[in-house]
Amino acid sequence: MNNSITPGHCELAPAVIRAALKRYSLYDPDAEIDLECLRARDCGDFDFANESPEAAFGRTVKFIAETTADSTCAVLLGGDNGITRPGLHAMGLDLRDCGLLTFDAHHDLRDLERGLTDGNPIRALLEDGLPGKNVIQIGIQAFTNSRAYAQVARDAGIAVVTVDEVYATGIDTVVKRSLECLASERKAIYVNLDVDVLDRVSAPACPGSRPGGLQPWMLRRAVHLCGRHRSVRMMDIVGVDPTKDIADVTCLAAASFFLAFASGVASR
Repeated sequence: MNNSITPGHCELAPAVIRAALKRYSLYDPDAEIDLECLRARDCGDFDFANESPEAAFGRTVKFIAETTADSTCAVLLGGDNGITRPGLHAMGLDLRDCGLLTFDAHHDLRDLERGLTDGNPIRALLEDGLPGKNVIQIGIQAFTNSRAYAQVARDAGIAVVTVDEVYATGIDTVVKRSLECLASERKAIYVNLDVDVLDRVSAPACPGSRPGGLQPWMLRRAVHLCGRHRSVRMMDIVGVDPTKDIADVTCLAAASFFLAFASGVASR
């Protein structure tokens, strides 16, 4: 999916991330896990056939639900953040029973008057019936969101952990607390990983990344913890435009997040 506010080519990312995976080994020394032990299947790409996100919504949900039906856990490679809404719906649960954990520099709560974009999937999910108290956003940055959208988050009851709070508290503590909170009253958790949560130096291929974001090691640690948690059913990796990358740094980072999440799943 590529319906980004900033013109680009996020739709190229899945193929480039797959290629970047080949540049890594499968061994995680920290977890002492070789991912060869993990059974995985690549379900291929979804063809939007030049449809708008609204028009393709039903087909997208059906494709994700059918291809992940027999999976313990699944990863969706974006594309842009527009995949988050159909991905969460594809878990097949009442939205009140779903938790949503986002790693993102932005709230993604833009209004819906001009249709669906990568800037409003969370707003659309709230409109769909996802309670704001079921959403935790980690990595929100200063000077990247308007006061109006921050107020929308507060009014909805969304829990926000800014990037400065993450640095002050520690990524492990923040993620563990968030997962425990979401799992306490919900049947499953969906993780939305917008790579623009990284510091700009590590994510030149993300139009929304800014200086002062998270570091790659922090995000690898975060998604490993998510992968380990049994309530986590699905994660997406979005927001990468390979045409803007420098020395493949962003695409290699995105591939490492995929592997770290897989290592967490293998640790269950």
